[in-house]
Amino acid sequence: MVPSSLARPAAGASVSSSPVAAPFKVDISRGERIGRVSSEWFSRPDDERYLSLSALHEAVKARSERATARTVETRALKVVASRDDAERLTLAIPGRAEPVTPTHWSFGQMCSLVGAPSSYMRQLPAPLAGINLQHGLLSHRAELVKTLETDDGRVELRAVTGPDYGRIWDHELVSAVMRIAGDGVGDTRWKVPGLLDWSTMTHNPFVEVTKDATTLYASDRDVFLFLVDDTHPIEAGKLPSGDPDLYFRGFYCWNSEVGSKTLGIASFYLRAVCMNRNIWGAEGFEEISIRHSKFAGHRFAHQAAPALERFADSSPSAFVAGVRAAREAIVARGDEERETFLRKRGFSRSETETVIATVLDEEGRPPESVFDFVQGITALARTKPHQDARLELEGRAAKLLASVH
Repeated sequence: MVPSSLARPAAGASVSSSPVAAPFKVDISRGERIGRVSSEWFSRPDDERYLSLSALHEAVKARSERATARTVETRALKVVASRDDAERLTLAIPGRAEPVTPTHWSFGQMCSLVGAPSSYMRQLPAPLAGINLQHGLLSHRAELVKTLETDDGRVELRAVTGPDYGRIWDHELVSAVMRIAGDGVGDTRWKVPGLLDWSTMTHNPFVEVTKDATTLYASDRDVFLFLVDDTHPIEAGKLPSGDPDLYFRGFYCWNSEVGSKTLGIASFYLRAVCMNRNIWGAEGFEEISIRHSKFAGHRFAHQAAPALERFADSSPSAFVAGVRAAREAIVARGDEERETFLRKRGFSRSETETVIATVLDEEGRPPESVFDFVQGITALARTKPHQDARLELEGRAAKLLASVH
């Protein structure tokens, strides 16, 4: 199901604010911190980082053009182990003249297919691992598998999946993003994000895209892209100081054409992105995902790609109205009402005290509106070391905010 923020923008509405010419002040104590992009940023080597969408698209498109997908009988696959190299194992596939070498990923898929632990199989000499895999393939109950092979100087087996695997190519997702973002480096309003300056607490959209700063990634098994519209910040109310509370729109998306993950798109509003690509002050997070099942390509073409285009052109008015409504929804005026409000919603006594104290510290007054309580709850969530506890609190905050829309 496509989330409402992606699927139903205001009729005929569009984002039309003039771009800023300089960094703008932000308050990242509000909203959520999202670490998904930062995790990608930390784990990607230089050869998986791209400086533009066109360069990324060229790489993944060329990879697909060198690929061959075929559906074959499981029993017809022949595992070939080298007697001269204890670590060399290949696979003979009907219709291909020469054997293919499994990648680390596809070897794990083959092991999973026959019910063998891949970590154990990788420790065995190739002849012994080959005997076990061959036995598993011959006795495999499913009669067919789908293979993906790539000839790039060296013939590799990139994936082994079930016959109904619905492949969405990585270049298809990148193409869909390019339709709204061009090259992703400032030629349209959608671009690689700028940078938070911690000393001045300002977000600077005008930062050179380098290997260290980019948020466009692709490996031999996936793609991941993060883009924002940070030259067009949106005012959604005032801070206690009287300064505008500024947000901007962002989304990230991901895919794996070899079956390591689903295709997904997440959209949200945010206040800043720091050097290690943490997302700060996020609000209105929504996500869709598409499993690579039989009709995945159809769902991508008719749901996900159009939803991304609608989000890119949609008006922020619904988001701004929701924040304004939450600010205006006064739910507690005294200490007892504040405590009762949170305790009725399942917060413990210590959590209740922490939420109230946090808002008092950050706002200079105790919480009164739904928005105040949401900010206190998300601040409490950021202190949780375990992701499950953090996500549970953030979910409760999101549900509370949605209750006034």
